[in-house]
Amino acid sequence: MRRLVNFIIVMITQETIQQIKNRIDIIDIIGDFIKLKKRGVNYMGNCPFHNEKSPSFTVSPSKEIYKCFGCGKSGNAIGFVMEHEKYSYVEALKWFAKKYNITVEEKEQTNEQREQVQVADSLFIINNFAQQHFTNNLLNTPNGKAIGYSYFEQRGFTPDTIEKFQLGYAQDEYSDFTDAATSKKYNKELLVKSGLVIERNEKLLDNYRGRVIFPIHNQSGKALGFGARILKANDKAPKYINTPQNEIYDKSKSLYGIYFARTALVQKNECYLVEGYTDVISLHQAGVTNTVASSGTSLTTEQLQLVKKYTQNITILYDGDGAGIKAALRGLDLALEQGLNVQVVLLPTGEDPDSYVQQVGAQAFNTYVTQNKQDVVLFQLKVSLQQAGNNSAAKSSLVNQIAETISKINKTEDFTRQQDYIKQCSEVLGIDEQGLHNLVNSFIRKKIEKLYEPKPIKPLPEVLTDETTAIEIVDDTINLLFKDELQERNIVRVLLEYGQKMYSGSNTVALHVLHELEELELFDNKDLVTLIQLYKTQVEQGTVPNTNFFLQNNNLQISATAVTVIDFEHEVSSRWQEKYEMKVPSKEEMYIADVDSSITYFKLKKIKRLIKENQDDLEKETNYEEQMIIIATHNLLKESERELLLQAGTVVTM
Repeated sequence: MRRLVNFIIVMITQETIQQIKNRIDIIDIIGDFIKLKKRGVNYMGNCPFHNEKSPSFTVSPSKEIYKCFGCGKSGNAIGFVMEHEKYSYVEALKWFAKKYNITVEEKEQTNEQREQVQVADSLFIINNFAQQHFTNNLLNTPNGKAIGYSYFEQRGFTPDTIEKFQLGYAQDEYSDFTDAATSKKYNKELLVKSGLVIERNEKLLDNYRGRVIFPIHNQSGKALGFGARILKANDKAPKYINTPQNEIYDKSKSLYGIYFARTALVQKNECYLVEGYTDVISLHQAGVTNTVASSGTSLTTEQLQLVKKYTQNITILYDGDGAGIKAALRGLDLALEQGLNVQVVLLPTGEDPDSYVQQVGAQAFNTYVTQNKQDVVLFQLKVSLQQAGNNSAAKSSLVNQIAETISKINKTEDFTRQQDYIKQCSEVLGIDEQGLHNLVNSFIRKKIEKLYEPKPIKPLPEVLTDETTAIEIVDDTINLLFKDELQERNIVRVLLEYGQKMYSGSNTVALHVLHELEELELFDNKDLVTLIQLYKTQVEQGTVPNTNFFLQNNNLQISATAVTVIDFEHEVSSRWQEKYEMKVPSKEEMYIADVDSSITYFKLKKIKRLIKENQDDLEKETNYEEQMIIIATHNLLKESERELLLQAGTVVTM
């Protein structure tokens, strides 16, 4: 699907895109969605992406960007509409074009591009026809009413719910749908590709005979595919048949109910994840509309990223039996790696979300969920401990398992959360907290080694004496967890903001800073490297780009990265000068000092990196003379570090 979107993006001409950008007024656009109030040179309002009482959402009309200082969301006007409405880039552009009455011009497509788009469009059209056909069968045919509709009624679904989810029924005949589709001249190959029709002995037959139909919608409400449940007892036939993977449907990238849940996911800032179609439908009918289903599959990265568009919080609701417990833990590590907050609720034995909400009602259901939420990592530990019993080997394996799970939480912003897990799990397991901490670090090291394949680290040589114990021995794992991109972002900021200004003589700030950034491998943030390389390319072509070149870039990753490094303007209160009787220097007057300071702190980062690499060399070296050379190099690096600290005005400690 992502491939198709890329093809569609190519279709819109750069002239149209530029015309749209020229018309955009970010205050007007964002003001359509939230109330903005002028504060100095900027505008402020309550963030639409998270709940807050005091406004922290700031919009800069001069730079045409927004940033929430509460949740961190940021971008330009196009990015705002994409984030708020969950549009693709193309959908957002067309939204702006419609708002400003701009005709969208498209480029000439290649035959391959045209074919790709036509296949996708045709599959959507076929699915739409199929959905209407199956719904008509359900509502207006004798068998549909007697068999399909009766089944849904027995499940407790109301007419409004059946209509909302566009449920249907496939006649128990060999060619009911096939005949209807071919009479409309739909392409036979695409009918087979859609999964609605199968070919046997050169004859087309219905694939979903005698089944109730659950359309699966994308975020825009279009039918991507179908789930079809058999009603007759048949040991040979599968209970469910799903649409096969094709140009528009990929089971691992879709969530059942996401179209109907999208608004509630944002409003409630929580996603209830269940397993089946009927679970979703019953919960929505009861008013628990922030519910989606993984449709029986293990959670995938793509599904989790889909949830993450709306909320960081997932609560898994599964049966309380062994199968439910196993299902609840599927995809746990992936969720932790995505930085999601995951909780689990096991329903009473013998109940699933569908049966339980219909039994007790929405209010009691919500109360039960609230009172029985468990952190999924601690839940996994509890379940595994019960299974291990008094088996020492099983307990030892469990310690490694839980350490590996905790190691998946490797984002800098989640460091505190990881440490809290280590503390709680060590208490439950009755083991030393530092020991579990070391084990978690060892799993992180293994992951790093697998990615970068460094040489094995040997123990420190005995040659180290009291004179050399000042060498900083920094653990690889701790270094990973405490990555600080402040210096990297700051030096990119001065490049973007002051690049066109003069630094000294005929030398611009751009040339001066780029000279200092020759070794880009020192950057941890690869998005910043991409931005710098683009900047450098522009300079080499004879143009020093301004800030807007990046903030309004067609590449949304470039734009988003630029927003994260740019400062929002602030006005200095006139009372400051009156109170302290001193002139407050402007940003323009201080830009040279800003550049120098940023470069100095970046060099400090570089020196610290070299000290670490030198230490690694020392750990691996066994030759005494080479060790002495490395130690001498260390002393020189520490002296350079000391000089930079003095330049920066930082207190130097020995």
